[in-house]
Amino acid sequence: MTDTTPGWLAPEELELARARMPILYVDAVPVRVDDNGEVTHIGLLLRIGPDGTVSRSLVSGRVLHHERVRDALVRHLEKDLGPVALPRVPASLQPFTVAEFFPTEGVTAYHDPRQHAVSLAYVVPVAGDCRPRQDALDLVWFTPEEASSAQLQEEMPGGRGILLKQALAHVGRLG
Repeated sequence: MTDTTPGWLAPEELELARARMPILYVDAVPVRVDDNGEVTHIGLLLRIGPDGTVSRSLVSGRVLHHERVRDALVRHLEKDLGPVALPRVPASLQPFTVAEFFPTEGVTAYHDPRQHAVSLAYVVPVAGDCRPRQDALDLVWFTPEEASSAQLQEEMPGGRGILLKQALAHVGRLG
């Protein structure tokens, strides 16, 4: 089966690329904000991994060849949160951090056994109705205090809990 969407790689091609070069990703922390722009809730996806484990996750995905980072961010937000999430992608696409994932544990705080990946991470307010799609089972909204708890951090593999804490610190909500 051939995919005719530009920028997509066949599974074998993607595996080969992952083995030879870093892959660019975007991570988004969906948030609800009050009228003053202060973060009141953080949305985390509930997913089942290939090995059957259940975990919490951020919105995340690859940037395609010849795709703008902004477009990739919007595409992944819509893919994971639904078409009426109404994300407010910042006018300036300055990430709150750049996370470098390695297939070897311990090189950085971030680990992805499949690849070396570099992720631009953003906090994105969403105003609409979020209905998880694709491989996400659910979206749960947590207060900043709940999101920074040790228990929730343990439910986020590969260092994504650390990424979440960095997002909370970036918006001044790390308790």
